[in-house]
Amino acid sequence: MYSIALSAVALLAMVLPTTLAQTHTDCNPLNTTGCPDMVALGGNATFNFNETWNPDLWVKKNQGKAEWTNNGTAFTVQYRKDAPYIASSFYLFFGRVEIFMRAAPGQGIISSAILQSEDLDEIDWEFKGGNTTHVATNYYGKGNNKTVEGKPPRGIDYPMKSAPQEDFHNYTVDWTKERIQWWLNGQMLRELKYAEAEGGKEFPQTPMNIRIGAWAGGDTENNLPDTVKWAGGETNFDDGPYTMMVQTVYAQDYTSAKTYSWENMDSSGSFEKVKVVALAEGEKSDAMVEISKPHGARNRWNALSKGVQIGIIGGVVGFVVIATLLIAFCCIKQRRAGRKEYAAYQAEVNKEAADLLEHKSNWQNPRQSRYARI
Repeated sequence: MYSIALSAVALLAMVLPTTLAQTHTDCNPLNTTGCPDMVALGGNATFNFNETWNPDLWVKKNQGKAEWTNNGTAFTVQYRKDAPYIASSFYLFFGRVEIFMRAAPGQGIISSAILQSEDLDEIDWEFKGGNTTHVATNYYGKGNNKTVEGKPPRGIDYPMKSAPQEDFHNYTVDWTKERIQWWLNGQMLRELKYAEAEGGKEFPQTPMNIRIGAWAGGDTENNLPDTVKWAGGETNFDDGPYTMMVQTVYAQDYTSAKTYSWENMDSSGSFEKVKVVALAEGEKSDAMVEISKPHGARNRWNALSKGVQIGIIGGVVGFVVIATLLIAFCCIKQRRAGRKEYAAYQAEVNKEAADLLEHKSNWQNPRQSRYARI
């Protein structure tokens, strides 16, 4: 069953436009029953992406490379249909997310840092590779991308002091049930209030996970013409690869919970219909337990006590010393055996040489030789 489902997902990713491959849901609770519960973050944590990221907390999706480097995690678009991104396995029910990143360059290349729910509520930071002066903020409610009635539009672009493709910046979303704020390098750019999103109907308000990655909106073979135009034009893949870099992510869940459930959800998609499974006193969510575990060789080593570290180092040093002594002993023993063999060999050579000289002397002095004619 699992392999069949996995194949179906892979096939879907192949046939969908790359823009839909990044923002989709596996189970929309507004029109489907039995959607699985979501693991709550239920706390706060900082994730360093210049170290190896934990695949139990961040799941890599789609075609394309998402690779760890010393400067951060690199999301690379090199070929058509490349749309690499990672999605958190945990969810926030209102919260704060700070992403320290550098956008990818390149005409038609889109870098994105998104909060999205399974019923397609969405809060975005988006960057066009060909636009070096502005960053885009966006929101959607229940997947509706039609123009919102009223004063504030869905998407608003803001100027930047330095190109997002050249420098790292802090992009923050602070999200409560009353409002959403977008912050750039500690300065608030935008605030959307609940009532401003069509009286709250279009306001993102259900548990979201974090999705970070890059894709080619300018891929003319896999996107609609309007998408290519919006992305800034056709992408020339011969000029690539195009890389987005992420160094750190800070996430804070404003709800203390173990899981979030769609059990009581109806077609309204209201936050009031989300069931919160509370934590017991002193209990941590599964996500926070996993976060507390050391991940990667360096982190596992740092998690050991000094006594254990000293014991391991002492054991390794002791092994090396003993191994060295054994090798030295064997070498000395072998050298001595070699000397004895050489001495025996040399004695045999000397004996043969002496016999040869004796034979030669006897031939030269017939009278003394036992071989002289009688």
